[in-house]
Amino acid sequence: MLILAKSSSAETRVKNSRFLAEAIPVTTPDEAKELWRWRKENYDNGGHIVYAFTTGNNQNISGCSDDGEPSGTAGRPVLAVLLGSGLTNTLVTVARWFGGTKLGTGGLVHAYSEAAKAAIDAAEKVELIPMNRIEFTVTYALYATVKKYLVPVGFVPENEEFAAEIRITGTIPRAAAQDVENFLRELGNGKILCVQSEM
Repeated sequence: MLILAKSSSAETRVKNSRFLAEAIPVTTPDEAKELWRWRKENYDNGGHIVYAFTTGNNQNISGCSDDGEPSGTAGRPVLAVLLGSGLTNTLVTVARWFGGTKLGTGGLVHAYSEAAKAAIDAAEKVELIPMNRIEFTVTYALYATVKKYLVPVGFVPENEEFAAEIRITGTIPRAAAQDVENFLRELGNGKILCVQSEM
């Protein structure tokens, strides 16, 4: 699976109608819908902003909307292009400015598909690295050793709480998760409890 390194956009024109397609990184369906709603409120096209999204490590969650275009002529074609691209955690929106000439159902399918493809083709993509969320507590004496070990294995810290001991939370590439757990168990003589969950 692939994810976007950053947002991208592309503009296409069909019979004087202008299509602005954007591909945007997202992590949840709610985030995708919020970004779509923002475009609905702020774009001056006075009409349709079609969207499709997919999230999850294997594109497990997806959705789309024709946003008033004839059923099946916009959202589904955009979603088909998105799913076929191998991208996940991605929202594609396509805003249409009507140019005065009706495109017909076949024309709309083609126009929305081509716009979505143009935005996706313009995007910089990177390989998705499945991650686990990890949480554990270490003593002050072991803190420096643990930090030194975690950096090269791809640990991304989220929070550190300094109390009687240090509670550390963050994310770790799933491929390294078992090694990290084994390291912490050995380092703490079985006393470091490590809790992990898939993201």
